[in-house]
Amino acid sequence: MAARRQRLTESPALVAFGRQMRRMREAKGVKQETIAHLAKVSAAQVSRIESGKKRATRAFVELVDDYLEAGGALLNLWEDLNKDGHPVPIWFDWPQTESEALELVTWQHTIFPGLLQTPAYARAFLSSEEVVEARMSRQSILTREDARPTALVALLSEMVFDYLVLSPEVMHEQITHLITLSELPNITIQIVRNNGRPAGTGGAFVVATMEDRSEVAYIETTVRGITSDNPADLAELSETLRELRARALPEDMSLEKMRKALEKWT
Repeated sequence: MAARRQRLTESPALVAFGRQMRRMREAKGVKQETIAHLAKVSAAQVSRIESGKKRATRAFVELVDDYLEAGGALLNLWEDLNKDGHPVPIWFDWPQTESEALELVTWQHTIFPGLLQTPAYARAFLSSEEVVEARMSRQSILTREDARPTALVALLSEMVFDYLVLSPEVMHEQITHLITLSELPNITIQIVRNNGRPAGTGGAFVVATMEDRSEVAYIETTVRGITSDNPADLAELSETLRELRARALPEDMSLEKMRKALEKWT
């Protein structure tokens, strides 16, 4: 059996940018807390950017470049490392991004979102029990008490409730779980009707809104997930979300649809 390819745990592009930003900041005698106050983010977030664990937005870099009187040097470096809209690799930091997001808005047209899946349902799509446990662990951001729970808006195609995954028992448990989660104040579940011309045909995705109000998207493809903060990508996803929300049922009607779907799998 071929050895399983290991994902990188850091991006050389992010590390290079973070080190240069730290050098410039320290040369001016400026503290991380000062940068954080300037950009209206936490000092921990500035630290993660400088250690190469988080991508900086262009707006953040413009502020820092100006404050440090870098003459565009920091911004030019950021642009060199973001030639295609983001450093490569672009997917490694999504779990971290997800856990730090203030809000997640997801569109799913085929299966239930990973953050809302039961273990039994998740096993149909994941390769090992270890990966299932990792997915279940990620769901803690919705119910955590040590920090503000992440707000989640899940827009689901009505077809998701019709696709049999493993067994009727698994589907019944999954939809029951969904109904229970919909009662949490930070979780909104709306069913999207695709009558007539379908919407959201480009694929499933998640848009994360971060503490500094910047956005990062995770876009699913057949090969792998792609993470992007490219303004053009975000603008296209925003338009898709506008159309999906226009077709989405209100929460109470969505709940009623979920209860009817539950009867199908009883």
